[in-house]
Amino acid sequence: MRAVIAEDSVLLRAGLVKVLEAVGYQVLAAVDDAEQLLTAVGEHRPDVVVTDVRMPPGFTDEGVRAALLIRRQWPDVALLLLSQYVEERYAADLLTGNTRGIGYLLKERVGNVDDFLDALERVAGGGTALDPEVVSQLLLRRQTGPLDQLTPREREVLGLMAEGRSNAAIAQTLFVSESAVAKHINSIFTKLDLAPTEGEHRRVMAVLRFLEES
Repeated sequence: MRAVIAEDSVLLRAGLVKVLEAVGYQVLAAVDDAEQLLTAVGEHRPDVVVTDVRMPPGFTDEGVRAALLIRRQWPDVALLLLSQYVEERYAADLLTGNTRGIGYLLKERVGNVDDFLDALERVAGGGTALDPEVVSQLLLRRQTGPLDQLTPREREVLGLMAEGRSNAAIAQTLFVSESAVAKHINSIFTKLDLAPTEGEHRRVMAVLRFLEES
């Protein structure tokens, strides 16, 4: 896998380069602002981009805006965004439209290298990865609407789906069988009025419905 990293913190940027290279990623560029990120992506066309949400010069949403532009111009490039705090609207912005290969993690998650690499691999492979804390806060905020039809267990399953977990991973986390997880997911699809589609699209749509109503 070929990667580009954008992070203004020198120490974190160096750490990300070291972690990715240690597991076989080829880091094509490691930059410290959104303008350089866009230039690097245009030049190298990486498989995946790891970028901070807030970067120079304004330290607001430069990384998000760059990610959205990358998604429009180079839709095959996977994107994993890192944030210091939970900023739910960024997760919603990123999951609007083409949801293939999108991730949003808190920076503290990078400290757990295994969790970080697991999320990165899911994103690079075309899946999604939302930080558990983002999912948790969105679930707590949402009090009315179709999500209220879900049982506590179904909400738990939906939260794990939003993190990008597979059925097998959800079953392992909840100590239930994969068939039980599949039944919960089918019930979620029914209650959220999501008709059958190809591939894993309904999983993403269920998460989007969750984000849109939060």
